[in-house]
Amino acid sequence: MKKRHFLGALAAAGALPVLHAAPAAGKTAPRGPALLTVTGAIAQANRGRFDPVADQMMHKQKLSFDKAYVFDFAAIMALPAQTIRPTLEYDGKAHTLRGPLLLDVLKTAGATLNEGGKLVLRAVDGYAVSLPVAQARAQRFIVATHLDGAAMALGGLGPLWALYDADRVPEMAAKPVAERFPLCPWALYHIEVQA
Repeated sequence: MKKRHFLGALAAAGALPVLHAAPAAGKTAPRGPALLTVTGAIAQANRGRFDPVADQMMHKQKLSFDKAYVFDFAAIMALPAQTIRPTLEYDGKAHTLRGPLLLDVLKTAGATLNEGGKLVLRAVDGYAVSLPVAQARAQRFIVATHLDGAAMALGGLGPLWALYDADRVPEMAAKPVAERFPLCPWALYHIEVQA
């Protein structure tokens, strides 16, 4: 499937996880399309198990789960936001990014965040990285929703981007800008918490 058709189908199917999945007991499903799905070592859930038909992108990326916590844009925006200003590899300039701390997002899902744990961050194109919880905490990773004051669009760097202020981390600031962000997937849509 061509990338353009894939992204168009993805945008059109954005509401499917919300429409097919019944919320878990005591939790309310988001009102808007699910932008971020958290699975793995979580205590809270607001949607049901993986559905190989409705969850096609996850199916193609060989994911499966019994429960999940999903966030729509409003749920992510309701969390306290942080602002960072890293130099980005795309133009070598500092940009303002805003969004909640990654660990605050995961705490909302009741994630088990042990220092030895890992977070598998997945982007819509299949790019996946394993980020140690300790590193996410130390480097203050955020789930960015805005770039230079504007919401990020799918097809650009958004709508969600997990990243940190590399300019403020001495060992990363010493590296060439193109080598600072390998653990920072843009178009983030899924996080698996591994305790």
